[in-house]
Amino acid sequence: MKEKFREFYLKNYKKLFIIPIIILIIALITLGVQYAQTGDIIEKDVSLKGGITATIYTSEEFPDLESQLQDTFPGKDLIVRDISKFGSDELLGISIEISDVEQEELREAIETLTGITLDSDNFSIEIVGSSLGENFYKQMMIAILLAFLFMAIVVFITFRMWIPSLAVVFAAFADLSITMAILNLANIRLSTAGIAALLLLIGYSIDTDILLTTRILKKREGTIFEGIMSSMKTGLTMSITTIVALSVGYLVATSLVLKQMFLIIIIGLLVDIIITYCMNAGLLVWYAKRKRGLE
Repeated sequence: MKEKFREFYLKNYKKLFIIPIIILIIALITLGVQYAQTGDIIEKDVSLKGGITATIYTSEEFPDLESQLQDTFPGKDLIVRDISKFGSDELLGISIEISDVEQEELREAIETLTGITLDSDNFSIEIVGSSLGENFYKQMMIAILLAFLFMAIVVFITFRMWIPSLAVVFAAFADLSITMAILNLANIRLSTAGIAALLLLIGYSIDTDILLTTRILKKREGTIFEGIMSSMKTGLTMSITTIVALSVGYLVATSLVLKQMFLIIIIGLLVDIIITYCMNAGLLVWYAKRKRGLE
């Protein structure tokens, strides 16, 4: 079995390299279309765009509240979420996020639609200014760019080789781009917690790519394929273990903030498996063969 896989991989690694490249091109087109339509490469929620977050503290359910509010405020960005007690389905309240609406208008609409008389005991409201949300978004984007910059410096210092170093950085860029494109296609609005998850994803991506590069280029014993298999055993074990743990966390978590973080990292890790072992591994095999005079 191992020998058949070895023959298949070494014969087709250049073809496998094309698959993630095509996926990346589609992802970049998706992000480009999003930018052309909205001015941003990804959909943002109220915490990044600015707006109102209202919380109703009630155990009563209102399953049609979101659609009713959408009818009341057509064309507005709106999200209605249930707030549950940790570890149970007990409803503690309802969170409403909406942009470009006055807080008194929202309050009156909620009272009309739910029949609840709102006061300081059962209702709270938080206003995020559009400039504040926009500034935070810009700062986090700068943080991601700086993460890439310092990551590139560290990787180059570690390997002292241009092609493998650029391959590691490019793989992280591909992971991030494809993950963001998937979020857009799934109509998931990015929150402040989501940006933190993207930063974590860069770290996860770098781990597997550095492991792969080290096993192929710096391991003196064994063949190139043995280096790939060694890195796959360790890397896939790490990735799959993390995916399983995060999947459990996603299923049991009641916080939508945690759910979004878990979901983004899960998507990113699945993308990273394809990018690392199809694209980056293929490039490193070609580079290692060329360096050893085998190609």
